[in-house]
Amino acid sequence: MAPSLSAELKALWRLALPLALAQAGQALMGLVDTAVVGRLSEVAQASAGLGNSLTFTIMFFGIGVMMALDPLVSQAIGARQPAEARTHYWTGVWLALFTSVVLLVPLFSTGAVLRLVGVQPEVAAGAVDYIELRFPGVFGQLLFVGARSYLQGNGRTRAIVVAMVAANVLNLVLDVGLVFGVGPVPALGIRGASIATTACTWVQFLLLVPALGPRSPQVRRRLDVPALVRALRVGLPVGLHLLAEGGVFGLAGLLAGRLGASSSAAHQVALTWASLTFCVALGIGSAGSVRVGWGVGAGDRRAARRSGLVAFGSGAAFMACTALMFVLMPAPLARLLSPNDGVVLVATSLFAVTAVFQVFDGVQGVGAGVLRGYADTRFTFVVNVVAHWLIGLPLSYWLGVRGSLGVVGLWWGLSAGLIVVALAVFARFEWLSRQEVRPLSVHAAAEGALERAGQ
Repeated sequence: MAPSLSAELKALWRLALPLALAQAGQALMGLVDTAVVGRLSEVAQASAGLGNSLTFTIMFFGIGVMMALDPLVSQAIGARQPAEARTHYWTGVWLALFTSVVLLVPLFSTGAVLRLVGVQPEVAAGAVDYIELRFPGVFGQLLFVGARSYLQGNGRTRAIVVAMVAANVLNLVLDVGLVFGVGPVPALGIRGASIATTACTWVQFLLLVPALGPRSPQVRRRLDVPALVRALRVGLPVGLHLLAEGGVFGLAGLLAGRLGASSSAAHQVALTWASLTFCVALGIGSAGSVRVGWGVGAGDRRAARRSGLVAFGSGAAFMACTALMFVLMPAPLARLLSPNDGVVLVATSLFAVTAVFQVFDGVQGVGAGVLRGYADTRFTFVVNVVAHWLIGLPLSYWLGVRGSLGVVGLWWGLSAGLIVVALAVFARFEWLSRQEVRPLSVHAAAEGALERAGQ
């Protein structure tokens, strides 16, 4: 018998709340970096914010690729194949290694890109300092995402929250100590914030390792190229989707950098807060992905649809509350990250725009997770490219750079892209959830049969 709506809602939030806290904790590291460095100067805050934004824009691709494990693990668990789920985790370890090597190329190129787009030299120099010291943390970040996907797919989320809380507490302590100096440790400024976040990225992964559980002789750990290719087919569109979405916000940050240090810093302040609230929507989307994946793996179309609808409703309701927060207290929120009156004034205007797109941002964030539970990742990629790069970005440039609205105009353009994505992913879910489900294990079995037939 199918659970009631209230039972489904409780089950979703039991899974979503720790995942939302973990997602928020991930963004909180960047928020703390921005806030601590903001006590140095306006330029330092703009540099650290830009460096953190560009680093995560590039790492978004790798994080998305690793999210291939979400449907692979959850559908295996739904089909009662725990050993196969653990094998998928080890495929993810190899995937993290190869992807992190690929990501080093664009990370090394950020300095040239900043000069090319005309970011103020002092802001660009500080951003490059920040980015360079984040290099060693890329592999650790992707390993953490893989371990998180495995644990959430099994419904075991406590260790994820513990690891994130511990990493954030340590990040705050290290940020203050390394940025301003303490005892024999010299003041390292922006570089200190980057070192702190890199170290904590590895800490959060290492804290998850014991929670993965004991080894099993049935689990395959060696590199399996066909399995790696199957994971890439699912994860690559997710990575490209996150790169398209994160890239347009990163490019907006570069355009804001051309408008002056105050606009750039205000953009980073508003983006940091918007990213923090969006992480909760991502957590709900991840929970929706797991529960939809369980339904798909079990071949239960009705359960998968019910889980998806509850996830959409939960995301929209939460983001409506955060929209109200941005309307009622924009200046206090801005002052938490910057003491500069000019930055606070511009950020307050940006919060008004943020409030408008919150619900749509929540719907599209949850929708990506829900569709991922069906392993439907290509559609999300395509619609993000169209909405953000063909609609949102041109509108941002026209309103903010060519027009007279400045950084506020940039954000209105970004909002337009988010609204289009939200409407499209919900329409896709409505269509997909009414079709017969076909788990990934069915696709893999069919591919295997074809390979054997061809031999």
